Amino acid sequence: MGTLERIKKLYLENFDFEEGQLKPEATIESLGLDSLDRVEFMFALEKEFDIKIPDREVSLNSIQDMIDVIDRLVSERRAQQGSEGAPG
Repeated sequence: MGTLERIKKLYLENFDFEEGQLKPEATIESLGLDSLDRVEFMFALEKEFDIKIPDREVSLNSIQDMIDVIDRLVSERRAQQGSEGAPG
């Protein structure tokens, strides 16, 4: 399952949305999430993807922003895990 599909799944589990609303270009504001919803959703994303979203990334404005940041953080985590296990 790709990043977008996993984000959609989390949204649908946590909020009352129709899947058609959850397009990459959809903004968080257009989805009607308040600040507490955003924070709770960031924690859900961190748990789902086993990442830590830095505070500076909290300005994620769209689903595409989330996809980009998550993919980058997952890649960085994998690279770091790979280098820790490499002989040196």
